[in-house]
Amino acid sequence: MLLLHLVTALTTLVCVSESYTIRSSVSWAVTSDVVDEELDTHSDEAPAVLVDNIGIWKQAYPSSVYRDASEKKPEQISKSEDVSSASRVFSYRMEEVKVPSSIPTPPPHEETARVARYMAHYSDWGHLATISTQDQIKGLPFGNIFSVSDGPADNSTGVPYFYVTPMDNTVTDLRSFPFASLTFSEAEGDFCRKQVYDPEDPRCARLTLTGKMVEVGPEELDFAKEAMFSRHPVMKKWPPGHNWFFMKLVLQQVWLQDWVGGVSVIPLEEYFKATPF
Repeated sequence: MLLLHLVTALTTLVCVSESYTIRSSVSWAVTSDVVDEELDTHSDEAPAVLVDNIGIWKQAYPSSVYRDASEKKPEQISKSEDVSSASRVFSYRMEEVKVPSSIPTPPPHEETARVARYMAHYSDWGHLATISTQDQIKGLPFGNIFSVSDGPADNSTGVPYFYVTPMDNTVTDLRSFPFASLTFSEAEGDFCRKQVYDPEDPRCARLTLTGKMVEVGPEELDFAKEAMFSRHPVMKKWPPGHNWFFMKLVLQQVWLQDWVGGVSVIPLEEYFKATPF
């Protein structure tokens, strides 16, 4: 009887293996032709994502940078070349990022102007909302994530700077209607997590800066470059063919919620007088 059960189990496994393939503990039915194609590991063809002629990174990083490494035989690749060229394209040495050795704890919540400047300076990215020009949602709000900097690590201005391309939908929106809102959340760092605050908890501060997005003029272009590239050095590698340029948000309102019981609209004069340090 035991032998019969074993034979039955083995037969079932063989039958199943002929029509299913396993990926990350999830299986689905496939034909034998597909299995043979997927198991072919000797193809010299580069992945489609790397040779896409319209891909955003194509101009600066052609597929040849990946193919050179793939054409080498395993015994020809040294230990120093274990990491693929693809990973090096988007990497940079962490010491190039000029950040404080330790980010200080937030100011007391009642010092609203300081809290706002703290968030504007120590946030590396934010959510920018514009009025859309896209056909299907024309005139509706549209949000996008952007890397930002209000200055190098030791020089906070309170004014967010951006490095953008005309190919971005948000930039198209801004050319039609240049006003936008930029939102930061204290949940970006470790503070809310350590305090076990949900991102929507009013004690987990959120800051929304609203104003007009303008292109950075030549008189402050060097500062904008230092502000962005010191905090986001990988940007220096981005494809030049996409006509990147610098923008900044000229503030009209500073809105903050950092405690229970309501929000604060901080006068611009108080905001710019405060310091995040």
